[in-house]
Amino acid sequence: MRWLLRAVGAILILVLLGAGLLLMVPTERVAQAAAQQFEKLTGRALTIEGKVTPRFWPVLGVTTGPVSMANADWSKEPGPMFAADGLVIEINASALLGGDIRILGLRAENPRILLERAKDGRENWVFGGGGSGGEVSEATPGVGKSYTLEQGRISGGTIRYIDHASGRRIALDNVDAVLKVPDFTGPFTLELSALSGGQNVALSAQADVFSAFTEGRVVPLTLKASAGKARVAFDGRAGWSPLAAEGTLEADLPDLPAVGAAMGSAISTPPPGFGADRLTVAGQLTLDGSGAAYLRGAKIVADANEITGDLDLKPGKDRPKLSAQLRSGPLVLAGAAGGSVQGGGSGGGMQAAGWPKDRIDVSALGAMDAAVALVAPSVDLGVAKLGETRALITIDRARAVFDIRQMAAYGGSVTGQFVLNGRGGLSVGGDLALKGIGMEPLLQDMAGWDRLIAQGNLTLNFLGVGNSVDEIMQGLKGSGSLSLGKGEIRGLDIGGMLRTLDAGYVGEGQKTIFDGIAGSFSIAGGVLSNSDLKLVAPYLTATGMGEIGLGKRDLNYRIRPTALTKEDGSGGVMVPLWITGSWADPTFRLDLEAIAREKMEAEAKAAEERLKAEAKAAEAKAKAELEAKLAKEGIVAGEGESLEDAVKRKAQDALTEEAGKLLNGILQGN
Repeated sequence: MRWLLRAVGAILILVLLGAGLLLMVPTERVAQAAAQQFEKLTGRALTIEGKVTPRFWPVLGVTTGPVSMANADWSKEPGPMFAADGLVIEINASALLGGDIRILGLRAENPRILLERAKDGRENWVFGGGGSGGEVSEATPGVGKSYTLEQGRISGGTIRYIDHASGRRIALDNVDAVLKVPDFTGPFTLELSALSGGQNVALSAQADVFSAFTEGRVVPLTLKASAGKARVAFDGRAGWSPLAAEGTLEADLPDLPAVGAAMGSAISTPPPGFGADRLTVAGQLTLDGSGAAYLRGAKIVADANEITGDLDLKPGKDRPKLSAQLRSGPLVLAGAAGGSVQGGGSGGGMQAAGWPKDRIDVSALGAMDAAVALVAPSVDLGVAKLGETRALITIDRARAVFDIRQMAAYGGSVTGQFVLNGRGGLSVGGDLALKGIGMEPLLQDMAGWDRLIAQGNLTLNFLGVGNSVDEIMQGLKGSGSLSLGKGEIRGLDIGGMLRTLDAGYVGEGQKTIFDGIAGSFSIAGGVLSNSDLKLVAPYLTATGMGEIGLGKRDLNYRIRPTALTKEDGSGGVMVPLWITGSWADPTFRLDLEAIAREKMEAEAKAAEERLKAEAKAAEAKAKAELEAKLAKEGIVAGEGESLEDAVKRKAQDALTEEAGKLLNGILQGN
């Protein structure tokens, strides 16, 4: 940029100093000579079409026809770098005779300017000197020569900026700009207005020491910029080679889409709590020349939220990284849930017909990486209200991890991690531990349900994929466990149902008091499944198993309560209770068929046991009678000997005895 300013300045001065030759030389040859000199100095071809008209007194000047300047040879974009319908250059002739250069006017009609940055970092506006082509040097006539500019103007122009490395494109139309330099070593002003993406943009700058600024050095600077309804103001010192600044920054950003359009980026309106209606930023800004930005003593106001702290933004290989230490007042972030009503449902809590189907836009996660420590006295998420919170938020390649170091909630605490992953779509996950949580206010906030009164512990890990709350809940998976201390379930009297076998013990005034509830669960395809629920209550125990549709918001759950009648817990009445239907309108039904079926099964089992007992008794009686009869015959089973073995033994003894007698008779000759 420094050599661009030197080249243009040198050309203007050389042309104007030699303007007297116009009396003797045809204007076509003057234009040709100027073009040749320009190419020699810059290495770029300059084309001047049409008539060149000189003026000599009291204003020395030149008016041209269409003018164009070639682009860099590496550019593949069509068209020149600069083109205009005409140029008008005017200089104070009497001052020139005295050795001073006072430019009264420099005007470009309908200029078209193309600025490009190549993937390898080359810039098409760098030319003329410094190894970038052309012969501009410190020795070139006009370089370093002081001058003043009463008014330099661009009218009806267009400016296009293309960064081939990042893919960013910025377009400004209807550009009107005025530059005034009343003193080459003193202050100067710049006013610019344009259209970008249909939005009005404007820039106003006042700075000191124009000569130093043209060299890129840091000078006092006051800057104001606007895009749509957004306003940014800077007051301090700044320079552009390298880009450096130090001063006070104030930004009012109620129109982020307009800011994004002006910067060549797509920025959507943030949700409520994040700057939907109001977003301001203030603090001491420092740009250190390396591409890093530091904001100290920052104050950020986003809707009703106020955050203070220090922020560092440093360039990275693929994206910048934000590091921050932030403190806030009470945070209201109800818009973060993607829905605007309690419990996330489109109709409100348990009564909702379904989950919100609005697309959740997390494209902003890919804008930068981050490591942000946040301390807040309270956080209202709309579906949950939290107390004092300390968290570390890290973002890496559009994946945000909320590491909860401390979080008070509903009389208890929450620890763990919550993950928001915007890589190639949206997924949410978490591994959370809730201890000593008041279930009534928690469920009231999250689901609009105030029927469970107890304190308890909950562990939960989950993962959901989708671009809306509805898609996430329909495919949710995970697992967890729940344990509750003493409490009550309002609107349901299980004991009354058992005593009367009447499912009508539902509604206002009904309740079940319990000593504890515990169970574990798994989640797959948006359905929570449980098979080991246990409830202990005075005069009552219960087990439970079934499914809760988290995606479809329905119930299919069976409770098997048993009313106790004995101190040892035995006996009593057991009546299964089915809970089915939607969350909004559940149905409670006593499973009397199950009672009858279980009674028949019990009676059949008892009959079978009775028959077995009778058969066993008959067998024992027959055995006793046989033993008595054999005893009369002298056959008695010995210790450890069965009756059958005793009979065999007796028979063997008799056979042995008879055989002995027969042998004895033979030996004696009988």
